Amino acid sequence: MISDNTLYDCIIVGGGIAGLQAAIQLGRYSAHEVLVIDAGHGRSTLCQNYGNILGFPNGVSGEELRKLGREHAEPLGVQFHEDRILEAQQKEDHFLLKGAQGESYKAKTLLLATGLIDRFPRLPGLVETLGYSVYVCPDCDGYEIEDRRTVVIGAGEAGAQMALILSERTSDLIYINHESKPFRPETMEHLQDKQISYIESAVAKVDYHEGGIIHSVELEDGQTIEVERGFIAFGGNHVNSELAEQLGVETIHNHHIETDPRSKMSNIENVWIAGDLGAHSEQANIAMGEGAQAAIWINKTLLKMKSTPQKQTVN
Repeated sequence: MISDNTLYDCIIVGGGIAGLQAAIQLGRYSAHEVLVIDAGHGRSTLCQNYGNILGFPNGVSGEELRKLGREHAEPLGVQFHEDRILEAQQKEDHFLLKGAQGESYKAKTLLLATGLIDRFPRLPGLVETLGYSVYVCPDCDGYEIEDRRTVVIGAGEAGAQMALILSERTSDLIYINHESKPFRPETMEHLQDKQISYIESAVAKVDYHEGGIIHSVELEDGQTIEVERGFIAFGGNHVNSELAEQLGVETIHNHHIETDPRSKMSNIENVWIAGDLGAHSEQANIAMGEGAQAAIWINKTLLKMKSTPQKQTVN
């Protein structure tokens, strides 16, 4: 039962991969009252198959990881609540959060694991193939397209650069500039040098076999292009840094956050950052490590607080 009057030791905003790993680590200390507040959706809910996670050689979906993480954390005493946090304030001795339905939450420490939202068009068939045969991250899933006919659906320079990166994995590449955005002439020269086919046209839909395996894309003019794998690269992803910025956390040019490399704390004391909100390689396994790393230092901080108790004035 969530109460507006409870002062939590730590509130984790974001119940994705980083937030859940932090929750498990904090729960295992058996010393802190921890609340995870999650909006119920995020980047990890879209990926239907992570192929590079230790212990899952056949892959695992983001939804399954989230389910397993929650089932792991709840018996450790970690509480969960679904809400979308809109406001964050720093008071004299605690943080105050306000949710979309008007609820308030108070905590001595915060871990922001709010991640980012990939920008891409909701084309018919695209979401159904994400993680199975259409990918976002070349470091995570470049392996999956080895020597396969692959389409990059993207926009302008972002899509072109993705195609060039993937040319190290396969020589059979097509770049479809879905938004017909311009890009640098020298980039076009590089595409030509790599013999990457270029099409400037909107995609109407993605066709796929059972199991989310892409087999073709259909353009708006009715042309069908047969492929075996796909990547998306539109650029302009939205980093969910609004709460951090409200608290005075410093962001870099792309709204990601650089943290202390050892503790993952931001420039604001007692505010930690983990996962894709931070400036890192944007992989699920790295997000796990950052969540655990942040939790270790949150525990150290909370133990110091409890060894030198101060009067709490919660308003």
